[in-house]
This record gives sequence, structure tokens and C-alpha cells, in this order.
Amino acid sequence: MDKYSWIGLFLIALIIFGFTMLNRPSPEQLEAQRRYNDSIQMVEAQRQAEQLAKQQLELQRHEAQADTASRQQLAQQLYGTFAQAALGEEQLTVVQTEKLILTFSNKGGRISQAQLKEYKAYGDTVNPLSLFKDDEASLDFVITSNQNRYLHTADLYFQKTEDTQLDDGTRRIVFNLPSAVENASLDFVYLIPADDYMVHFDIVPHNAKDIFSSTSTSIDMLWNAKIPQQERGRKFEDRYATLQYMFTDGDVKKLDENKNEDQERINTSLRWIAYKDQFFSTVIIADSDMEGAEVVSRKMSDKTKYIKEYSTLATLPFEASADSPLKFRVYLGPNHYNTLKAYDKDVEKEARLNLKKLVPLGWKIVSWINMILVIPMFDLFTSWGLHIGLIIFLMTLVIKIIILPFVFSSYRSSAKMRVLKPQIEEINQKYPPEKMQERQQATMALYNKAGVSPMSGCLPMLFQFPVLMAMFWFFPTAIELRGKSFLWADDLSAYDAIVTWSTNIPLIGNHLSLFCLLMTAANIAYTYFNMQTQAGGGTEMKIMKYMMYLMPLMFFFIFNDYAAGLSYYYLLSLLITILQTMIFRWAIDDEKLLREMQAKQAKNAAKPKKSGFMARLEKMQREQQQIMREQAKKNARR
Repeated sequence: MDKYSWIGLFLIALIIFGFTMLNRPSPEQLEAQRRYNDSIQMVEAQRQAEQLAKQQLELQRHEAQADTASRQQLAQQLYGTFAQAALGEEQLTVVQTEKLILTFSNKGGRISQAQLKEYKAYGDTVNPLSLFKDDEASLDFVITSNQNRYLHTADLYFQKTEDTQLDDGTRRIVFNLPSAVENASLDFVYLIPADDYMVHFDIVPHNAKDIFSSTSTSIDMLWNAKIPQQERGRKFEDRYATLQYMFTDGDVKKLDENKNEDQERINTSLRWIAYKDQFFSTVIIADSDMEGAEVVSRKMSDKTKYIKEYSTLATLPFEASADSPLKFRVYLGPNHYNTLKAYDKDVEKEARLNLKKLVPLGWKIVSWINMILVIPMFDLFTSWGLHIGLIIFLMTLVIKIIILPFVFSSYRSSAKMRVLKPQIEEINQKYPPEKMQERQQATMALYNKAGVSPMSGCLPMLFQFPVLMAMFWFFPTAIELRGKSFLWADDLSAYDAIVTWSTNIPLIGNHLSLFCLLMTAANIAYTYFNMQTQAGGGTEMKIMKYMMYLMPLMFFFIFNDYAAGLSYYYLLSLLITILQTMIFRWAIDDEKLLREMQAKQAKNAAKPKKSGFMARLEKMQREQQQIMREQAKKNARR
């Protein structure tokens, strides 16, 4: 190797070294990752080591012959300074507000049950809807004591030291975790507003340097929950139940709701984690942000009353020795767009929670239509106190009026194609199928002379599609439809079954939805009327017509499980479209239209003028013909 080779190798090595140095994690990122990895290992090892001892302690708790001294001795071995908190009896505190019924347990100092007063689960007309209760959910914080023990707050008994009502109606409850060291303890402080779904929760240490590890700079949060079925259609509810989380930059992600099990290890900071059902969510918001988390979502068996099971292991910054409180907010409520959006009112952009993203409104352009048009219109009609069936009808009517110019333009284009049908058939007879290029050129020339663009009928439909998709996303997620009845449907947010059976038939399920059946019938009728306006001819066109009649049947299998409100909207939309088609056919005189087009043909024949699109299309055809001729010459030489 000469010196230039050595120089080249040195430069390559230098580049690789420099690239590695520039892209290596920062010390803060390495420390956060180390703490996260260590916390997982420590929590798991501690749980396994303490499992047998805890079972023994619980066994002794319920045995009459077990003396107090032996229980205290075992508690001392397990919990050290916090031994007195290991022995106790569970006591419950119930708090009722305008919106919530919360049950607090002194064991773990946690919310053991959360109910929403304004809602009820499907099939239960008496009890408020329960987000979770008893052992369906658990919230546990793991803290390192000064004796290097890993304390699980869920295993310890707190003492309720305060339960007061503030001047603004807020209820303040304080659970204290005592220790053997005088004036050293840990408080769980809850502030429950009188008329809100957002609960404030603080972890406040007192003289913590005497009881907690001085080297620990983090706390682990273990959160597990089973999501009960709240709606009629389990399959449909399962599509919208998912675990979501938001990064500190405002970006919201979610686990795959369709997988039997999905998990994600997140090494960047998070603002909140949400356990979401179709219409309700429990969200834990860390005001100090989470340093990282591992989240898991599992589907539950159809034989249980639960849809999903979620679990989270998150690491949060917490220096107990500094007596700095760790602040949380917990949202326990409906996935109502305006309610969630209100939490970002008058808030700086970087501090916004973006909880409104818990309501799926579709792709970007579709979500804009929902936010700018559909939701404000729905709120306006709702504020008038109208019945939900009339509200959906008015929304359908307004949307139809908005897109009416596009529909009329599309129909007029179809009418032009229809009146040209005899001339197109003459072209097809003049040029056999083997002369397809000549046939296409002649057809394009006819369209150009008559002033017809083949794309003029497609573009208006392209503008209508986002609006149709916006309604497709809006109705299944609109909690305002939940429990609202109309005609035979007792719940417009679920399917309206008129016939049910026990077995599950592929594609159909175990029921037939009447609104879906009516929508399918209307769709077939609309297809028939639409086919009458199309220029036809040829085997390909006939096959396409038959295929068009299959589309309504495909939609039936898709929408049989969907919300009755959505099928009702599409039924109204199709009926209005059929009426529009009949009015257009009456208003547009085919003979008069043909005379106008013939006059334009004569004018263009005297002074040919091609549109940019037609000129480009003909140019492409000529280029294609040239390529084919050259290819044929090459083949002939061979």
C-alpha cells in the first residue's frame, strides 16, 4: 500500500469516528436510558423476591392464630421504615361531583373506582357508567427507600389526613404515607373540581431525605387496566379502543388496535398516556413529563366482559430528597371533542395537551372538514334543541346544498357523454377493436369538437369524496349519538338490529341492520338511475355496469356493523341524490344539449381549437403509436 492508500484509510476512519461522535446520545439521554433499563430490572427482581413474603404476610393477616408481633416482624423485614404502613385495613372514601363519582382507597392512596354520572353502560339503565372498579385497574408507584428497598405504594396503607371542600367547590383529599422517622412522610394530594372531568393529583414528599434514597432521581409508575365493554357492538367498539400517548412536541401516537398484542418501548419524553375506549378515556398527564415508558395493549377473549387490557411502565423525574412535588392531572371522562378541546383554551402552543386527538376524525384534509364544517354545524343544530333524527337530516341537506354545483357539473358532463353515444357507436363500428389507437384518437377528436372533457365528470366527484369521508369518520365517534333513539333504532351510535341469531356468519355477523338494508336498497336504486345517464356500448361497459351493482352489496357487508346514525345519513344522502338526478334529467333537455354541441362541433370544425388536456392526450397517443411502430419494425428485422 502506498502513502495515498494510508491517507485514504486514515480519512475514512476519521470520518467514521467523527460521525459516531456527532450522533452519539447526549449524557442526559444516556442517563435517562440507564435509569429506565435499571428501573425495569429492579422492579421485576424486587417483585419476584417479595412475592412469597407478601403472600405470607397476607396469609397471616387473615389467620386468627397469627400474633401481632410476628406480623410486625415480617413487615419490618419487607418494608423497613414503612413497616407500620404495611399493616392495616382498607377504607373507602366516596366523592360525588356534578360529573363524577370517585371512590378512593387508603390502600395505595388511589382511585379504586371512577363513574360518570351523565352516562350509562349499554343495557344498564340504572347505574352510572363505570370506567374501572375494584381490581380492573391499578396504579402503583415504586420508590427507593434509604434502606435500598423498592417500595410499592399499591401494597401500603395510607392514612387520610384531610378531606375538605374549598371555597370554589373543589374537594381536597390528602392521603399520608407515614414512616418510622418523625415528620418524614409522603402525601398523595387530590383536588377534585365540582364540575369537571379533570382531577389534579400531586405526590408531595416531606423531609424525604431521611426516608428515601438520596441517589435516586426517578420514580417508576406501573399502571394496569382492563377496559370493559360499554357498547352494544363489541366488534365495532374494539376498533376504536386503543392505547394512545403524546410526545412533548405534541405528536400523538397509538398502538395498533387490530393486533392481538402490541407493545412499544419509548425512550423519549412523553406528556400523557391514555387508555381509550370508543367513547371514554382515562388519561394520566405528567406535568413534569415522563422520561420514557413501555406500553402494552392486549385483546381480551370474547368470552370475557372486557375489550382490551393495557399496561404501562413509565419513569418520571423525582428527587424525593429535594422535597419537590410531582404533579399529575388525571382525565376521567368522555371522548367529546369540544370538552377535550377546551383544555387547550388560552394555553400556549408548547403547553397544549391536544387531548382532542383522542377523537379520531380521519386523515388531515378530512379532519379539517370535520373541525371546520361538520362539528360546528352539528353543535349549532344541537343548540336549537332539535331531535337527533332531524339534526342529521338538516346536516345532510346543508352538505348536499354545498356540493350541489359539483353534482350538477358531474351530471351535465354525463349527459353530454350520453347524447354523444350514437356518434361514439359509429366510431366503434368504423374502427374494429384491433385498431384501438385509431378508435381512441377519433373518440378524442369528437370530444374536442363537442367541447367535452372526459375528466369533467370525475373532478366534481373528487371534491365530494373528502366530505363523504368526513361524515364516515364523524358519526361513529360522535358521543352525542350514544343512547339517542330514532324510529326503530334505540342507539344511533350502534347498529340497529331487526333480526339477530346466535351463530356468527362470516361477513354479516349475527344480525341484520335495518338502516343498512335501506341504505343498500337506495344505493342500488341510485346506481340504476346513474347508469341510465352513462354513455354505453361494448362488452367492457356492460361488465362495468354489472360491477357497479355489486358495490352496494359490498357496502352492506361493511356497514352492517357500523353506527345506525351513519347508515341513516347515507340513506338520506342517497335519497336526495336520486331526487336531484330526477330533477336534472327533467331540467336538462338532451335534444337541446345535442344541438348546442353540434353547433360547437361545426364551429370547432371551421376553426379547430384544442384544450390543453386534449392536446396533451393526443400527443401521448401519437408518441405511443410511434413507439409501437418502431417496436414492430424491430421485430420484423429479427
